[in-house]
Amino acid sequence: MNARWWLTALLGLNAAWVTDLFVLGHELSAPAGPLTALGRLTGLYGALALVLQLVLISRLPWLESRLGLDRLTLWHRWTGFWVLWLVVAHVVFITLGYASQDGSPVLAEVGTLVFHTDDVLIATIAFVLLLAVAATSARVARRRLRYESWHLVHLLAYLAVVLGFLHQVTVGQDFTGSPIGRVYWWSLYGLALGLIAVSRIGLPLVRNLRHRLRVESVIRESPDVVSVVITGRALDALPARAGQFFLWRFLTPGHWHEAHPYSLSAMPDGRSLRITVKALGDGSAWLQTVPPGTRVLAEGPYGAFTARRRTRRRVLLIAGGVGVTPVRALLEEFAREHDDIALIYRANTAENAVLADELRRLASLCGARMFLVLGPSTAVGRFGPVLGARHLHAMVPDVRERDVYVCGPPGMTDAVRRTLAELGVPAGQCHTERFAFAA
Repeated sequence: MNARWWLTALLGLNAAWVTDLFVLGHELSAPAGPLTALGRLTGLYGALALVLQLVLISRLPWLESRLGLDRLTLWHRWTGFWVLWLVVAHVVFITLGYASQDGSPVLAEVGTLVFHTDDVLIATIAFVLLLAVAATSARVARRRLRYESWHLVHLLAYLAVVLGFLHQVTVGQDFTGSPIGRVYWWSLYGLALGLIAVSRIGLPLVRNLRHRLRVESVIRESPDVVSVVITGRALDALPARAGQFFLWRFLTPGHWHEAHPYSLSAMPDGRSLRITVKALGDGSAWLQTVPPGTRVLAEGPYGAFTARRRTRRRVLLIAGGVGVTPVRALLEEFAREHDDIALIYRANTAENAVLADELRRLASLCGARMFLVLGPSTAVGRFGPVLGARHLHAMVPDVRERDVYVCGPPGMTDAVRRTLAELGVPAGQCHTERFAFAA
């Protein structure tokens, strides 16, 4: 059973347990109206969804290496919407239910609940914090905020989790009336927060203390692209694979607090790690002048865009833009295994084709077929759109018999996936990495 089915099965099982605990607590408590009961149930489901969010973003190595951090992050985002709507429903139904029982106006009942009911005030604070996190996570707001500002606000979600749990401990029927419920919820929250503590704090700390990474050299690949070579101790013990990326912090004045996700642009060899970065703005342009000897903190490796996902000996690699960096590393790994490889590299101009010379050299060494496809996104070739079904089939006629790895901008990645589906390539043979996340 794969990781996705494990997650689904565990979620279904926990949802059944939560429902059972609700029914037991509802029977043991004083009679409540249907609105109050519905409010309690949506609150419990909201708490369960919040725990799932924590697990999805815990970066647990076993889970992340099989699903990929980009997919887990997407699921985390959608789970966040469920958390928000379930908590909103909890607030609305509980307020309406108690107002109906007390025969009081809704606004008056809000004041009574918030200021005169045990620990509802801290639950209200948790609710406001969740709203703030949700508002700043909306796409429009996210584009206007610096990553560091967004991340700082996002950390408030952990405070909301703690405050919400304290509210649940005090007034939740699962806690006040059920020893089994107390054990269940303490264990569930403890496990989720423990995973975060180990995977997000403990493991990176141990690895950085052990490997002591430093910048060895900065190599200019083009006027706006550099490769940064990073060395350290015992790198052969670092479980990094071609196609993966790290969250990098370069400890220089003014930038030590910034985390940048960059893919490895060469297969790890146990002696050094290499990333290749294009100056896309202030966040990456300064790396062109980072001095050798600079200490580096790295969190990872992350990503499921690796040879582990391969199902066939024949491979097609498709790269677009700077998304070529993990593809270049994968080509090196597949070349050493003497696989049947085809490579398509999509770039606007020859000058934008980063690492093209390295790709040609590797392709020549292993006998891979390489196609450099140049032109704007609207370019049309002899067989139609340059990454359309006819054109792709003309370049790689046996594409249905290959595992296909695609990495590039989201628009290109989605277009290629549609093309592969049109050509009849099974979904299990299509492996993608959304470089917008790793860039």
